[in-house]
Amino acid sequence: MAQKRCLLLIFVACIFVADTARTALANVTESGRFNRVCDPARFVKFGLNMKEFPYCNSSLPYHVRAKNLVDQMTLSEKVSQLGDQAFGVARIGLPQYKWWTEALHGVADGGHGTFFDDEVSGATSFPIVILNAATFNESLWKKIGQAVSTEARAMYNLGHAGLTFWSPNINIVRDPRWGRGLETPGEDPYVAGMYAVNYVRGLQDVEETEDADLNSRPLKVSACCKHYAAYDLENWGGTDRFNVSSVMCSYNRVNGIPACADPKLLRDTIRGELVLHGYVVSDCDAIEAMVNYHKYLEDTPEDAVGQSLKAGMDLNCGLYYEAYAENAVMQGKAREEDVDTSLRNLYIVLMRVGFFDGIPSYESLDKKDLCTKEHIELAADAARQGIVLLKNINETLPLDPAKLKNLALIGPHANATIEMLGNYAGVPCQYSSPLDGFSAYGKVTYEMGCNNVTCDNKTFIMPAVEASKNADATILLVGLDKTVEGEGLDRNDLLLPGYQTELILQVIVASKGPIILVIMSGSAVDISFAKTDDRVKAILWAGYPGEEGGRAIADVVYGKYNPGGRLPITWYQNNYLSMLPMTSMSLRPVNNYPGRTYKFFNGSVVYPFGYGLSYTKFNYTLGSSNMSFNIKLGEDIPCRDMEYMANNTGKPPCPAILIADFSCKDHFELDIEVKNIGAKHGNEVVLVYSKPPTGIVGTHAKQVIGFKRVFVPAGGSQNVKFEFNVCKSLGIVGYNAYKLLPSGETQNYNWR
Repeated sequence: MAQKRCLLLIFVACIFVADTARTALANVTESGRFNRVCDPARFVKFGLNMKEFPYCNSSLPYHVRAKNLVDQMTLSEKVSQLGDQAFGVARIGLPQYKWWTEALHGVADGGHGTFFDDEVSGATSFPIVILNAATFNESLWKKIGQAVSTEARAMYNLGHAGLTFWSPNINIVRDPRWGRGLETPGEDPYVAGMYAVNYVRGLQDVEETEDADLNSRPLKVSACCKHYAAYDLENWGGTDRFNVSSVMCSYNRVNGIPACADPKLLRDTIRGELVLHGYVVSDCDAIEAMVNYHKYLEDTPEDAVGQSLKAGMDLNCGLYYEAYAENAVMQGKAREEDVDTSLRNLYIVLMRVGFFDGIPSYESLDKKDLCTKEHIELAADAARQGIVLLKNINETLPLDPAKLKNLALIGPHANATIEMLGNYAGVPCQYSSPLDGFSAYGKVTYEMGCNNVTCDNKTFIMPAVEASKNADATILLVGLDKTVEGEGLDRNDLLLPGYQTELILQVIVASKGPIILVIMSGSAVDISFAKTDDRVKAILWAGYPGEEGGRAIADVVYGKYNPGGRLPITWYQNNYLSMLPMTSMSLRPVNNYPGRTYKFFNGSVVYPFGYGLSYTKFNYTLGSSNMSFNIKLGEDIPCRDMEYMANNTGKPPCPAILIADFSCKDHFELDIEVKNIGAKHGNEVVLVYSKPPTGIVGTHAKQVIGFKRVFVPAGGSQNVKFEFNVCKSLGIVGYNAYKLLPSGETQNYNWR
């Protein structure tokens, strides 16, 4: 997982824990609903005068108000605010607050701060992140974030949600077995970074507020970029995530130090190098893991709490801070000043998000702003944009409903509803299943084919085979679900579960019409048998397409929408898994293990990263561009050596320079004409890669440096312009971790 910088960096892992009964510990309970703490009527209700509390003086800077609030608390009261369910302090007018809410691809009901009931029965459920990433559409990502945050604010006004959402998950998918890959933007760091920037801005940005001070800029809701920083193992081969070699404020340790107790990671990197304007929160129960699993330095609970506070972890998802922080201070294992600093960080965020003062432009949001027609259509459009066409022999797709009137719809996902949501989902507004979607186009005969996704029973195969015999075309909807991949659940292979492959093969033999295979999954599936079998005329990957997924799939199959999605992950062959253990965290090839992701793996794959077809064809023409840059060497910019392969004769006299040695402000541009030479309007994703000079040991084969999705009408063209910083786009990281700019070759780029 790469470290990423967002407008607000808050790093967590959200492992769902049972809601602990802590009502007896709470020191404030409010009846009635106040949407802002600093409401004079609210203080009157509790027999208080708001004017006596400077933290409610909106004319003061946030840091002054936060300090005043913290200074009024006793140590015991302070530590009771450090858990994800903060208890509040009644005597000074501070209410309870539930920090943990989720908004990965819609407002979810995970955590303690969000719930659905008769008053708020649902919120729009967009496609899972991996399918949103497949759109390669930055503006769409921001629009989804804006829609989600609007519904979040509406739910907050109705008392059904908080204002701090622990999303998005921007970890990099290193291994195809990882159960949480569906939550992420895929395997490329640049794509993941651009997704994070746009989705976070959609969640957080308050229109028409351009305050230069990031510590006081208002937030629509507070976003979270998780998990900091390397996290892609759940439970595999007897190894769980408590012991992986990774970096995050979570269960694992790095170089022997638990991440939540490492000041270099939390203070030096997050607050120092990345200039955090927010708070750091732990993976749920991460401090407990330090004591019970890591047994780090044989720590007592007070030791672990003290180390985490001193390292810069502000908020604990769990009970340990509340239970042991006071004793840690009394025993000299933490300072009360550390507690104060953490609380100030927390309250400044709550002030920015309007918890204390409100944000007038959002106070009118209510039930009418949930599940709007606009948001539901956006969910359907996102699914259509993300669907990837993997195969289309002889232009079988799109189907013509006038010619193919009788359709067989077969498979464990043929009538999917909740399965389309993936994980970290809430209650959707409605469902449009594949059966619903295809029924809108003609007569459909539906057969399950499998008892469920695990497909451990052959009983349902024969009725499906019979249905395909009589159909003009057969749509097979197969794949995975949360019983196969998800949090706490890594995969053991890349194959379709159970008898799904046998179902497909038997239907192939029996069907009289074309076979269309649709895969629902959040990770790679080795379907080599279907890819190479010409009887399977077309293959689509639909991820987990959200509440409107069935309509979106049918619209693509029947040509109402021309697919333009691209794979954000490599689809490896199943034998890849025998080449390396999941516990090997390196991306580069090491110890006879192959490399990971398209950047370092050079073996055979089922489908490569960035792959995706269309119902039309595009041609690219590169315009004139300056591809040569001269940098004057000298004492201040010396040459740096790089290791080249022994048989390489092209090593230049000055292999590289250190990027830190000079101010790298040079840019280069690409001007690409994209022409649609087919008969159908379509969307094209232009992916630009840079390649390092040939022969450098250990570097990537290529890497994405830019992308744009453009609509091009049939017979028309679009000019796509890119501007790149030389060092950011052409620089490499050596084995010694130095960032270097290598001497170039005549061509340092390619595009797809």
